[in-house]
Amino acid sequence: MSLLTSPPKQPKAVTVQARVEESVKSQLELYAEFLDASPSYVITEALKLLFRKDDEFKRWADQHTNSHNSEIAKGNVLAKAF
Repeated sequence: MSLLTSPPKQPKAVTVQARVEESVKSQLELYAEFLDASPSYVITEALKLLFRKDDEFKRWADQHTNSHNSEIAKGNVLAKAF
């Protein structure tokens, strides 16, 4: 058995582009510096917090997911054209 444990595996990250106001970008960079973290980390954690706290969104997402799952169960899956 090793003395040190392996670090947890990081989830797969994808790139998202967004336009924000200059003041938001400045605040994002300051907050990232405050946390000694990257702006990507701040954005990810802020969105996770938003998704956890917004009860109306959670209800909507549950309904949306359930209706999507029932379409799949019925075989009404749309094929994506390439």
